[in-house]
Amino acid sequence: MHIWVDADACPGAIKEILFRAAQRTGIGLTLVANHAMQVPKAPNIRFVQVERGFDVADNLIVERAEEGDLVITADIPLAAEVVARGASGLSPRGERYTADNIRARLNMRDFMATLRDTGVETGGAPPLGQADRQRFASCLDQMLAQASP
Repeated sequence: MHIWVDADACPGAIKEILFRAAQRTGIGLTLVANHAMQVPKAPNIRFVQVERGFDVADNLIVERAEEGDLVITADIPLAAEVVARGASGLSPRGERYTADNIRARLNMRDFMATLRDTGVETGGAPPLGQADRQRFASCLDQMLAQASP
């Protein structure tokens, strides 16, 4: 397993959880973003900076993620693509993306976009809270344990 992170919008608290998990387990972790960021100096943690542009980071992740890998993203279309390729997806709020639920999530995303496009105020997601961080860490630990030989 390798962990890929859509890092442009990934909250700092989630990155810290991922850094600790990668250092504890030795699993490879790659953050992909279009702006520079600091990552711990560790042989299994990498940062890849891509050009600015629509979906450039997403495209790199889709291109490189393999079956059995884990992709951390809040981007539903990206999650759908990697799940279709056999990777697992996990949102920063600890919600797993699977072949069984990704279609419904895409439909809801599209529905909400339609509402916003017609002027309906849909609000956004609430700020990432402690419960979200705990749910993410717990789900990540479960997924890492399942991937261990």
